[in-house]
Amino acid sequence: MDYEEVFAPVARLEAIRIFLAYASYMNFTVYQMDVKTTFLYGKVKEEIYVCQPPGFEDSQYPDHVYKLDKALYGLHQAPRAWYATLTDHLLANGYTRGAIDQTLFVRKDKDDLILVQIYVDDIIFGSTSSALCKEFEGVMKKKFEMSAMGEMTFFLGLQVKQDPKGVLIHQGKYVTDILTKFKMLESKPASTPMAARPVLTSDSDGEDVDQHLYRSMIGSLMYLTDSRPDIMFSVCQCARYQANPKASHLIAVKRICRYLVGKPRLDLWYPKNSEFRLHAYSDSDFGGCNLDRKSTTGGCQYLGDRLVSWQCKKQTTVSTYIAEAEYVAASSCCSQPPYRLSRIQYNTPKLNILISGFTSSVTVSNGN
Repeated sequence: MDYEEVFAPVARLEAIRIFLAYASYMNFTVYQMDVKTTFLYGKVKEEIYVCQPPGFEDSQYPDHVYKLDKALYGLHQAPRAWYATLTDHLLANGYTRGAIDQTLFVRKDKDDLILVQIYVDDIIFGSTSSALCKEFEGVMKKKFEMSAMGEMTFFLGLQVKQDPKGVLIHQGKYVTDILTKFKMLESKPASTPMAARPVLTSDSDGEDVDQHLYRSMIGSLMYLTDSRPDIMFSVCQCARYQANPKASHLIAVKRICRYLVGKPRLDLWYPKNSEFRLHAYSDSDFGGCNLDRKSTTGGCQYLGDRLVSWQCKKQTTVSTYIAEAEYVAASSCCSQPPYRLSRIQYNTPKLNILISGFTSSVTVSNGN
């Protein structure tokens, strides 16, 4: 009954994009490994008992229960126990854990560096030295049963192509899958993801639609925004009406799908010959929401020419003048993961923040 803490950290997709951006900057290849029967390696600290599995009861003690020494699939503690076991193993072999992103592990050997990013049982890694990559594979196979998958090509729904000029990221297969799922693959393409007029409202007098279908479409499109900043604003607008969707909202969501029919792929390109300096741009409207007059913040962050993060979110407070909305947007822009991760994790040069609408640049020091 004593579950204690069951949380286990997982890598954010912004961290994955920053990892790939850094790999392109340092000109090394990213590889992928998979751990077999992951959760069975974790050791539990709590006192946990389970019933005897059907068909495997002890005939002499049919009413007894088993006390667990290791985690099982379905156990609440399993993800945390696995991460703790993996962390202890890597730390014992000379790796250091990231201070900000605790799913990132780093090891330096003279002038060479190896980076390891963990997402439960999926592991990506890359190094400036091929010897360090081979050594890491040996370290992992020493304790866990692993399957080496070669160069990273598909990770968390992202399709990745690495070549001598840079790294290409897209979700083309996922777009085809969701259009097929919602029977929109043969629809007439739209030139833009959302119409400028009429503005989307709550439409309280509109016709009700299937909430399950609407929320399923929104959820699928939200995951697609991990590589498609062009639909970020439209999807966030439609996501506001999931509680009581109307026909007008469903038409807006279907327009996004029709836009994807015409543009099924939008690639993120991380060139190898670009600098690794962090630039950020932010903007906001003023009182753009018709319901509560709150402003909407938009922002994006680049590492050189590599787009690694973007946002579109309604502000939590009502701004009384335009400059206030802009400052709130700038503050939100500067609190995004690239600021916390880039300098501390990857020891980048000073970060010059170029904020849209401001004439001066701000130098960030000490990662704050």
